[in-house]
Amino acid sequence: MAYKTSGVGYADVARHFRTLIQDGELVPGDPLPSVQEIRDQFNVSAKTVSRALSVLKSEGLAAGRGSLGTVVAARPDVVATGAARLDRIQRTGRIYAAGETSTDHVAMVRSCADPDIAEQLGIELHDEIVIRRRVFRQDGKPSVVALSCIHLRGRDAVPEVEQQGQLQPFWQKTYTERTGREVTRGPQRSTARLASTDELAALEVEAPATAAVPVLVLHTTFHDEDGPLEVWEDVYAPGLWRED
Repeated sequence: MAYKTSGVGYADVARHFRTLIQDGELVPGDPLPSVQEIRDQFNVSAKTVSRALSVLKSEGLAAGRGSLGTVVAARPDVVATGAARLDRIQRTGRIYAAGETSTDHVAMVRSCADPDIAEQLGIELHDEIVIRRRVFRQDGKPSVVALSCIHLRGRDAVPEVEQQGQLQPFWQKTYTERTGREVTRGPQRSTARLASTDELAALEVEAPATAAVPVLVLHTTFHDEDGPLEVWEDVYAPGLWRED
């Protein structure tokens, strides 16, 4: 039979393997199943499989390797967004993807001097917030400076957010368990600005003191029934692509 009619399209097949790669179930160098195995798994045609593999190759997720067939490609220049990372944790329970780590976990209580963060949290400028900061690394290289800006009512329910070092489990899960309030995630908002000296140092970017280095910044706001609870600010190293 040349064509099958399972209702599954090439985009569905590509999405399945894209998720496995992004979640670290498949790592660079791992072979993808053969065309026939994929046909049998999804009950699709060879043409559908070919289109799905072409999509993965065009995205830089896969590459042809002769007798090895199609393998997962190395992608050192692509990192996951905070939202994608959270989705992966919820799907798999794993904090990190393949080759990913985090360092420099710091917690502090500070006056919020950023009007954008204050507006997103629904507080007055210079009100106190809890800030948690860490640096994500991909294959040992700094990729993202990540800030969690937490409303003080989050600290009231989960005082552990002021602890230094990596916090486990995810503090929002503890917040829901203790308060009974579900936390929902708003859409990501992307902007660009010039990196601060501290951000460049954390990302290990060498630049003259007078240089202006643009960086991509993503903001994600989390809410519960009482309003904004947390804002994530992710600052990406120059030259990196984000993986949504």
